[in-house]
Parts: sequence; structure tokens; C-alpha cells
Amino acid sequence: MRYLVVLCDGAADLPNEALGGKTPFECARKPHIDALAKCGEVGLCRTVAPGLKPGSDVANLSVLGYDPAVCYTGRSPLEAASIGVDLQPTDVALRCNLVTLSDDEPYREKTMVDYCAGDISTAEAAQLIEAVQAALGSKTYHFYAGVAYRHCLVVANGTIDLGKMTPPHDISDRVITPYLSDSPNAAPLLDLMEQSWNVLRDHPVNAARRARGLRPANSIWLWGEGVRPKLTPFCEKYGVKGGIVSAVDLLKGIGICAGMQTPDVPGATGYLDTNFKGKAEAAVRLFETGCDLVYVHLEAPDECGHRGEAQNKVAAIERIDGEIVAPLVDYLRARGDFRLLLLPDHPTPLSTRTHSGDPVPYLLYDSRVSLPGVESLNEKTAAATGQRIEHGPDVMSRLLEKTVD
Repeated sequence: MRYLVVLCDGAADLPNEALGGKTPFECARKPHIDALAKCGEVGLCRTVAPGLKPGSDVANLSVLGYDPAVCYTGRSPLEAASIGVDLQPTDVALRCNLVTLSDDEPYREKTMVDYCAGDISTAEAAQLIEAVQAALGSKTYHFYAGVAYRHCLVVANGTIDLGKMTPPHDISDRVITPYLSDSPNAAPLLDLMEQSWNVLRDHPVNAARRARGLRPANSIWLWGEGVRPKLTPFCEKYGVKGGIVSAVDLLKGIGICAGMQTPDVPGATGYLDTNFKGKAEAAVRLFETGCDLVYVHLEAPDECGHRGEAQNKVAAIERIDGEIVAPLVDYLRARGDFRLLLLPDHPTPLSTRTHSGDPVPYLLYDSRVSLPGVESLNEKTAAATGQRIEHGPDVMSRLLEKTVD
């Protein structure tokens, strides 16, 4: 038996005026997903337990069968694992975004113009993080370059008692003042953010970006603090060998911490321009080299939700259908029985442009069984079935048909 998970990050949504009062799932032409939904189990899954923040870290851990209430130690340590940072027990890691803040105001009165600095490239970002490390790094603070706008700060002998360190994608187009932590422990980190403005605003990389009409990455933004995680290896937990295909450090880090294979895919960006074909081919290679379960993570719907791009979010779902689901289902059908789980990790509504903890629609398909499913997978049809998975980590046990303590 082979198992495929297609994780459509942030794809769930609310009815939206730009889409005629429909959701992206309702609008998207997705014949391959809907064909599976017609004879599969469809319902709602609560991937984010009440009281937990609806981040991709919490939600993806949950879908993978790990209870975040037990094992979650913060987002950034998972990303740190992806870029090869060996955290010590006394280290604290933080996500270090490169962002675009407005120009004219005093630092703490600026506006969050763009949480991803105009889709800055990994090569450009590496130069900027190098400059930040040269100017602000020390025995206490070390900055590590990651992918695109996503980077890491490690604080030696740090604390996670930092008050509210707000994710930048939660405050697009807002003045940052109310979202800066007032904890005394966070004050040195806010000072680093403010100092980074002086390091980055006139950096040659940003001068060149402005000349090309692009947004500058003129500040770092720190959040997502945590300590070294401990995850039971996925194979030990479930008795199957797994792999994760993703462009995102967070998912690769989760995979590394869980002892799963995490191949790099050339051209995988996490956006709508990602290498969908390459991701499907990477999934096939994982199956061919012995993986029983492959988890294909697609970030594009989430990024479109954060930007309020309704048509692009629809297009992202359609590309997942045609370029991920179609070829992988064909591959699996030709090789025997398989089970498939398709779902978002959390909603990222176009209207709010940030994550929600609401339940998400899921599709569980078994090639051996034909069930009375639904005509089309979306939020409404999933709710109407009455099927509910209230404890998110149970969805992996459901897929694998295993009971795990």
C-alpha cells in the first residue's frame, strides 16, 4: 500500500465578493480532485486545536499525526533544522523575515508594506543576511540565511518568554506599533530590528531592487521563537517510511526532525510560479526509492491568500489538480492499491489575509473502496456530509488505518 498526502497550504477560505460570493475551492476547475471526491470520504478536519495559534507549523504537525499540544516547541527551531543549524539546549531560535516597511516615519511607527519584501530572491536575501550578521551578529546573536524572505536568528542562552512576537503576514498594511512586544525580554530583539533598518535600507541589493521598481528588504522582523524540538521518528511512530516534498524550510525542518526524506526540488519557490512538475517527479522518486508515504506540500494557495489575490488562489488550486494530483494518481493506479489524503493545513481567507483556526475540508480516497462521496470538494460540501475529525492528529491514523497511542 502506498500513501499520498497532498497538502494545499491555506487553500480553505470564506465566500468572497471577488469570486461572486464563492470560495476558491468552489470556483476552481479541479476535475481530478472532484473525481476522487465522488467516491471518497469527505468531511471537515480541525487541524488547529482550540487555544493554539493557527500557524502552518502547528497545522502541518497535526496533519502528520504529531500532537502540537505535546511536541510543539516553536516554529523557528523547525526551520533551523532545515538549514542545518544545530541548536543547543540553551539556544532559542526565531524566524527572521526580510520585510518591507514604509520609509518616512520613525521605526516603531512604520507600516508593514510587505511581509516578504517583494518576493526577494534567495541569492539577494543571502547578501542581506550576511550584512546583518556582520553588523549585528555576536556571541549572543547569530543570523543564518534560509530561503527567499525566510531566515533564522539563534540567540545563545535565550528565553522564549518574549510576549507577543507578531507574525508579519498578520499585519499587512498596518502600522506596526501595536504589534511590537512590550515584554522587557523582547526589547533587545526589537532593538536588533530597528538597527537592521540602518544596515539594510541603503544596501546595494536594495538600491538595485529600487532601480528595477521592486520593493526593498529594508528591515528584519523577528518572531516564531522556540527551542530544539523532539519528534518521534515518523517510521517508528507509524511503521511506514515517509518523505516530504516542499519548497518551504518549515516543512523540510519538520521532515528532518521526524526522520523523513526531504529532497530539494530545483525551481520550487513556494509561490504560484513553483515547479509543480518537479514536485510531482520528486514524489515519484521517493516512492521509487522505498517511501511508503509521500507528503507533497504546496504553499502557493497560502501566499495568494496572504496577498488577497483571489484569481491567483483559484489558479493555484487548479494547478495542484492538474500538475500534482493528476500525474500522481495515474502513477499510483498503475502500481496497485493506494490511499490519498488531500486537505489544507488551515484556511487563509482572502478577506482577512491571515490564517484562521477553522476546520478545513478533507478528502480521503481509497482505491479499493467506492463510497457515496460529493460532486465537488469544497467547504460547503465537506460540512454537509457531517463527517468530522475533531482531533487533527487523528487524520494521519485514519489515512494509515493504524491506531497510535
